[in-house]
Amino acid sequence: MAARSRWAYSRPMPSRVKAADVAGHFYPAQPDELAGMLERCLAPGPDPGIVPKAVVAPHAGYVYSGAVAGAAYRALAKRRGEIKRVLLFGPAHRMAFKGLAVLRVDAWLTPLGALATDMELLERALALPEVSAVDQPFLGEHSLEVHLPFIRQALGPVSVLPILVGGAAPETVAKTLEALWGGPDTAIVISSDLSHFLDYAAAGKRDAATSQAIERAEGDGLGGHDACGYVGIRGLLAHAKARDLRITALDVRNSGDTAGDKARVVGYGSYAFEYAHAARLKDRDRVALGVLARDSIRQGLDAGQPALPAIEPLPCTLRAQRNSFVTIAIDGKLRGCIGSLRPTRPLALDVCENAFRAAFADPRFPKLSPAEAERLSVSVSILSHPRPIAAASEDELVDRLRPDIDGLILGDGKRQALFLPSVWEGLPDARQFTRHLRHKAGFEPTAWPQGLKAWRFETESFAAA
Repeated sequence: MAARSRWAYSRPMPSRVKAADVAGHFYPAQPDELAGMLERCLAPGPDPGIVPKAVVAPHAGYVYSGAVAGAAYRALAKRRGEIKRVLLFGPAHRMAFKGLAVLRVDAWLTPLGALATDMELLERALALPEVSAVDQPFLGEHSLEVHLPFIRQALGPVSVLPILVGGAAPETVAKTLEALWGGPDTAIVISSDLSHFLDYAAAGKRDAATSQAIERAEGDGLGGHDACGYVGIRGLLAHAKARDLRITALDVRNSGDTAGDKARVVGYGSYAFEYAHAARLKDRDRVALGVLARDSIRQGLDAGQPALPAIEPLPCTLRAQRNSFVTIAIDGKLRGCIGSLRPTRPLALDVCENAFRAAFADPRFPKLSPAEAERLSVSVSILSHPRPIAAASEDELVDRLRPDIDGLILGDGKRQALFLPSVWEGLPDARQFTRHLRHKAGFEPTAWPQGLKAWRFETESFAAA
């Protein structure tokens, strides 16, 4: 816990307006200088085509982490005008307390103008048992304040509800998010830096592992040594699977890459969370994946192994941890289909491996021949997080399925099988759909085995160029 600042704690808290305590320290206090710095941080860069509901962004001084935070706010800025309020969570650095804290003020000052407190969100938050209104923890606290100028510049004069996370479990943040999630007019920001005070190489390894866990929505192992705001991150990750959010690391660096030395660095990462059902790769990325899939099959014919590209030059959307299926067909007839049930590697590598295996390792078919390769069509499917379906019988499962939308996984812990949503084209009847999948898994098609469980997922699917 950082030592208390006498400068911050010696002044009384304004009764209705929260002052900008760290202006002039973490970011410029002069409006023109601050606006210019934010313009540089938010300057247009490669557009990944992501429109997020939520982001994770760092909270160090702008000279260190401003460019990384800018990647998150550039993505949110696409929704300027649609977003009316921002729910902001940040870890407490200056004072220990239990639970979550909010501040009863009318507005939060920034050198660029005030942001009004969202009073509706405030009252709804205070109705939760884990949330209390206390002043002292906010004095001199930077984890929330450094985001306010970014919000003002990127989104305009929206309302905000900053929430300080004290001694709380990730489940507490998850419950608070559940109550305050809102619709398209509400954006969510989780404030966190990554590793602290490792050397450059060690920080790079740890932050890469943290980023993989975040993109896979597998945050249970994250702790304070990985990210100071790990409680907020894990609270948001709980919703990533339940609400089917696709997560992408937009920018991951450390202070050794920006304005510090490399002996003792702090890691920074920006991550975007978008609804999987609405997520769509840019056309250029779809084309790139199609080329990679076909190159991998050609390499298989020539050398007996997949073609695996260098990852670093690829856009963040193709570096992200994703699971995919690759389907190959000849004259409209299935010739192979192989995929991954969970994300374990970058999307580009997953597609390359699965394209190779679909052509040469699908046990239902012989290895692809050079003559067949000339007539091959290839399609790629990117899977969302599987979500459980509460069904204790075939009738219940059939009632809950959404034809043409849902992919389906059935299993009992020993046997498991999957149908992509594209299978609905040949099996439009939901009952027959489930029975064919049970047969594929090795079950009696008309029986409902004891312990059988079902999961639904969606896909972004496209033909490879």
